[in-house]
Amino acid sequence: MARGWESKAVESQQADTGGSVQGPRLSPEARAKLDRKDMLTLSLARVRDELTRASQPAHRAMLERAAAALDAEISALSS
Repeated sequence: MARGWESKAVESQQADTGGSVQGPRLSPEARAKLDRKDMLTLSLARVRDELTRASQPAHRAMLERAAAALDAEISALSS
């Protein structure tokens, strides 16, 4: 019996929200571009985090070049 009540409660909650909330439909190309930009943004955050902890000059230089390259690619995708 508890299962039946639980199902009714879930059904009621779904009816109250009016179904699932979806954003605008994107074309496959636009979705791929957005996914790529998100991935690059996460990579940039990781590189910047590593840069705060890097102590060796060569490692810092490599991370700074990586951050600049990621920034450039994100900018290119944004325009």
